[in-house]
Amino acid sequence: MEGAVHDERRVQDTVLALMYLNAHEDTLGWRAWKSFPWEATDGLHERGLIDDPRSKAKSVALTDEGARLAEQLFTELFEVGDAGPD
Repeated sequence: MEGAVHDERRVQDTVLALMYLNAHEDTLGWRAWKSFPWEATDGLHERGLIDDPRSKAKSVALTDEGARLAEQLFTELFEVGDAGPD
């Protein structure tokens, strides 16, 4: 990821869309949890892409395959051109 130029607006929009998974309306307006739904992280664990997400840790370990796929998806979804010299 170092040196790559990515579309920050697209990243922000994607995070906002993912927040919708956890969104609810209360007396103060719309709110969303800052974490991911358990169903999503459990599914990634079942696919062998991350270690068990159900722990007290605030982070989760990606498997080698998970890290490879995460990088591939990030590049496909967010990379903008080539950051290096021609």
